[in-house]
Amino acid sequence: MFICIISYVVLNAAARLVFSARRSDHITPLLRELHWLKISERIQFRLCVLAYRCLHGSAPPYLAETLHLTSDIEACRRLRSGSTSTLSVPATRRSSLGDRAFPVAAARAWNTLPVSLRTASSLLTFRCQLKTFLFNISFPGN
Repeated sequence: MFICIISYVVLNAAARLVFSARRSDHITPLLRELHWLKISERIQFRLCVLAYRCLHGSAPPYLAETLHLTSDIEACRRLRSGSTSTLSVPATRRSSLGDRAFPVAAARAWNTLPVSLRTASSLLTFRCQLKTFLFNISFPGN
């Protein structure tokens, strides 16, 4: 949590520096103008890109082995979710620590994406569409 607070401070300070804005000025319009994602969307962006790379074979094997499509799990093949491109979310014992593990966080972030985004043809296309999607979540009404 402490690192996240520092990240917000650094991000806001950088935006104010770019625009020569005062500390009392609102930061949201500046971030929107710069087309920068907020910290939570930046984290989701990184998780989703890494999940995409894991599913398409361009990530390290030790990470790729931790993510599993629901269609690859025998018990889920007959379910409606078995025909989608969702990831299986592993069960955790502790929400404070277990939910932050890569397989859990990446699967949850991936499963929130629309199907059209999950089936992007290339990493470059995926990154571009993902940033647009997350930017619209961060700053609705653009």
